[in-house]
Amino acid sequence: MDLSFVLSLLVFSPLLGIVVLAFMPKTEEKTIKIVGFLATLPALGIAIGLYLHYLAGKDLSDFDVAKDWITFGGLQGAEAGFWKVNYELGVSGFTMLLVVLTAVVATLAAIASIYIKKEWKGYFSLFLLLEIGMLGVFTAENLILFFLFFEITLIPTFFLIGKWGYFEKEKAAYSFLIYNGLGSAVLLIVIMILFAKTGTTNIDMLTQIMSDSNVPMTSGLKLGLLIALLVAFGVKLPIFPLHSWMLRVHVQAPPSIVMIHSGILLKIGAYGLIRFGMGIFPEQFEKLAVLLAILGVVNLLYGAFLAFIQTDFKMVLAYSSISHMGIVLIGLAALNEAGVQGAIFQVVSHGLISALLFFLVGAFYERTDTSLLENLGGMAKGMPIASGFLLAGALASLGLPGMSGFVSEFMAFLGLFEELPWIAAVGTIGIIMTAVYLLRAVLGITYGQAHREFTGLVDLKGVELIPVVVLIALIVLIGVIPSVLSSPLQATLETIMLGLGG
Repeated sequence: MDLSFVLSLLVFSPLLGIVVLAFMPKTEEKTIKIVGFLATLPALGIAIGLYLHYLAGKDLSDFDVAKDWITFGGLQGAEAGFWKVNYELGVSGFTMLLVVLTAVVATLAAIASIYIKKEWKGYFSLFLLLEIGMLGVFTAENLILFFLFFEITLIPTFFLIGKWGYFEKEKAAYSFLIYNGLGSAVLLIVIMILFAKTGTTNIDMLTQIMSDSNVPMTSGLKLGLLIALLVAFGVKLPIFPLHSWMLRVHVQAPPSIVMIHSGILLKIGAYGLIRFGMGIFPEQFEKLAVLLAILGVVNLLYGAFLAFIQTDFKMVLAYSSISHMGIVLIGLAALNEAGVQGAIFQVVSHGLISALLFFLVGAFYERTDTSLLENLGGMAKGMPIASGFLLAGALASLGLPGMSGFVSEFMAFLGLFEELPWIAAVGTIGIIMTAVYLLRAVLGITYGQAHREFTGLVDLKGVELIPVVVLIALIVLIGVIPSVLSSPLQATLETIMLGLGG
């Protein structure tokens, strides 16, 4: 049976929801909410189907699709068909996990959209367009297609922050667009140089060509391109000092969009570094290993110490995200199987944990109209269920054994201790600080002294329980049975290690 249509269906399935919404009157709010949520389900179903296909022992290459798309003619000396950009989609074990993560978080964020108060039709149209971009980013098999999907994620995110966010939403939206736009410009330059020098943008072909000593590129140019990629994806991850835009977004964007932003969009930065940086430029990546390890530790410590002194819980979580992305860099800098696997685990784990915590902070804000720590004391009394889930999310984030955060942090640091023990030793301070700032904030919110009296607080109920229960279940599943992630990653890790000469 030909399965090459499946990935196109996966990526563009939210388009059906956009079309249906276009013909609906904006006054039908309840129906618009239902259609917006239902439109995320086909992608979720297909993503789970991909994972089940893998579990059945079948090859994920069954889903690969390659069609003629753009041909550049009239170039002298170019072989027939050499200057072509094809429409190519595919999944490996690694990208399949990111597709599943994207589909899960997008569906749960659609549920979290209950906190949106106005213009549902425009909101869900942009929301579904954003999902198309995210799914396309992780399934694109050539750099031009990757770039197009990457750009598709920027436009709806800009409007979703700028129109449906909080008080300084416009400032946050423009900050997001300017930083990410500059990152995109750098990425486009790298793609164009690679295309001009090799004649292809296919990721697998580029990986093979760049490993050939006869490729018409000096080692200096290769290193320069890798540094440019580090900047382009460093904005997205984000790496200190390219992070300030992210703080505004995490504070000003609505809860559902922060779930997607922290859970998925930041992970495109990590994905780019692993797939393109490590995959296409393995030799140059080794040269930058110490620099990456230092940047990772700086991220980890900077985020952790600044999270500790914040008075707004959203800012605590925003700096926490910066800190936790440092663990991704630490794992990649190790250049061994344990480290790289830890980095990928951290990408998935943090995607789930951050989505959970930002949903809960949104739920608290909805009821109390504040996210200041001093105003959110004693919440366990009025909202015991939400407080319990908040504590569970914090324990997962600080790396409690039995939860996904522990597995990712343990493997990333294990990998770095093997290669650069002195840098890893400094980094462990960040792990200690994580426990300090998270427990300080969460225990203050749940059992701290109440500085404001909230009457008639309503605990999580109905559909609000779905995102928290699903996310906690997945976090515990990965923590207890890490093989649900490690097994699909084996082929990817072997390819990366082969490229690194390990």
